[in-house]
Amino acid sequence: MEFFNPHLYDLANPELWVAVGLILFFVVAWWMGAHKTVAAALDAKSAKIQSDLDEAARLRAEAQAMLEKLRGERVEAEAQAKAMLKAAEDEATRLQVEAEARLTESLARREALAERRIAQAEAQATAEVKAAAAEQATAAAERVLAGRLASGTPDPLLDQAISQIGPRLN
Repeated sequence: MEFFNPHLYDLANPELWVAVGLILFFVVAWWMGAHKTVAAALDAKSAKIQSDLDEAARLRAEAQAMLEKLRGERVEAEAQAKAMLKAAEDEATRLQVEAEARLTESLARREALAERRIAQAEAQATAEVKAAAAEQATAAAERVLAGRLASGTPDPLLDQAISQIGPRLN
């Protein structure tokens, strides 16, 4: 073993003086309170590390709470989006039903208007046919009357029929 070597304890050995100097340095440092300074520095560093760890834990808890809040808001936003989509679909269905009802009503009004116009056209055509028939009858009656007047013999039956035509035409 090297510890029991007699050369190690020789006063000319520089390793002995390095060991003695080192031991004296530690004794003086201890006596001057270096251990308290080192302990205080280590305690301060430990306290700073602990406060940093506490701050990190607090920030992590805040981040976790914020993440949960955002997840809740996302779920709520998705629910709102689904509700808005359903409302839009319901509104579109309602508008489609209303448009179909208005279209049906409009078609019914146009059909009724067309039927009225057709009825008016029929009535006008009937009146025109009656007027043309009356004109033809009047013209025929004039020819017959002119022929009778030219012959000079009156016909009482014909005179009676002609007198009845005037009130019936009006």
